[in-house]
Amino acid sequence: MAQEPCYKRILLKLSGEALAGQQGYGIDPDIIRGIAVEIREVVDLGLELAIVIGGGNIFRGVAASSMGMDRASADYMGMLATVMNSLALQDALEKAGVTTRVQSAIEMQEIAEPYIRRRAVRHLEKGRVVIFGAGTGNPFFTTDTAASLRAIEIGAEIILKATKVDGVYNADPNKDKDAVKYDQLTYLDVLKQGLKVMDSTATSLCMDNDLPILVFDLTCTGNIMRVVCGEQIGTIVKGE
Repeated sequence: MAQEPCYKRILLKLSGEALAGQQGYGIDPDIIRGIAVEIREVVDLGLELAIVIGGGNIFRGVAASSMGMDRASADYMGMLATVMNSLALQDALEKAGVTTRVQSAIEMQEIAEPYIRRRAVRHLEKGRVVIFGAGTGNPFFTTDTAASLRAIEIGAEIILKATKVDGVYNADPNKDKDAVKYDQLTYLDVLKQGLKVMDSTATSLCMDNDLPILVFDLTCTGNIMRVVCGEQIGTIVKGE
């Protein structure tokens, strides 16, 4: 029986660290190929998919600014790191047979289209995967905020936030064996308890626009498909 997606248009948020795999830095070719294959399976269902990817596997603006670098300069470097990841993912997706476009919030016309909302929506309608690079194009905003902003702009029904853990816990499950996993949370729960779902700007943006966030484990093969077909995995964050 063919699987039926529960959504028409989604935004997938990948962390840069997810691409690094066990090496912890840079891009692991096997990991990125695996992600590309999973994305192809989802796109084959007729789902419209946009992606925002972080840059933490190459450069973290926040970390550099904490060591004395100018925050704006550090953030711009982080945005360029996300473009490198976007191009790597585009290459992997096209090799897997998925037509892909990269749109950058910072103009660099030789390697990516500029971000134009209507053009991005048109690509999605034509069955292309759109990767949004360079965050929002502004320093002091994270790629989580970029994911929330782009998802709202393109009319996505949900943000799928892919992480290394199988949902949101009240403590770090790697450090605390008594950590409790939440199946469902409200935006206010996340903000009041300071839970590490997305940063507060991104969460507030989703709350104001009633956009649900689903946090799930990317390291388990097949999870992207399970999520889009409505299986109850991970943690969903939504309104009351």
